[in-house]
Amino acid sequence: MLSSRRKLRVLAAFAALFFLAIALGCHGFFVNPTLTTITVTPPTPSIAEGKTQQMVASGSYDDGSTKTITGTVDWTSGDSSIATVTSGGQVKGITAGSTSITASLAGVTGSTNVSITFANLVSITVSPSNTSVSGAGQSVVYTATGHFNAGADQTITTQVTWSVNPSSAATISNAAGTQGNLTTNQVAQSTPVTVTATSGNISGTAQLTIGP
Repeated sequence: MLSSRRKLRVLAAFAALFFLAIALGCHGFFVNPTLTTITVTPPTPSIAEGKTQQMVASGSYDDGSTKTITGTVDWTSGDSSIATVTSGGQVKGITAGSTSITASLAGVTGSTNVSITFANLVSITVSPSNTSVSGAGQSVVYTATGHFNAGADQTITTQVTWSVNPSSAATISNAAGTQGNLTTNQVAQSTPVTVTATSGNISGTAQLTIGP
């Protein structure tokens, strides 16, 4: 009887060791997935001065999974004089302009640009309003004047987003220090071009004719 009990104890001990070995061996297969990319949403939002926007960071991992990591990442603003961002991803518009908002974790970053718009902007005037030039490489410098509901006007050339249509006929700069500077491209025939300055949902336009 004692011998049988000893045998059972030995078998139980071997069984315990066996399952422990399996558990330890399998542990190496269940490693934490590695973060590969971070996506910041909403993409390219517009926020009025003094208003806030909650940003969301989503992480993608090498095992194909995704999860929200908004509260885990480090948030930074490219220019805190334009917009600030809290540790929880809430962006606040400080003054009109554009800057990047970046989320970082474990050496991986994701970002989007935010546009801060004027709170009381009513309309935009673009100058010169109607002009003509000929040939490629010609330069036209545009300015934008904002009209506000308080009745005051303000030059906002560096705080709007510039665009040109058709873009094949000319390019216009949004780079710091050269905002509103347009350069013509070569055209085969006289081409009408629309130059637009935009802040949020307010825009103003000017017309340009480019000759060959």
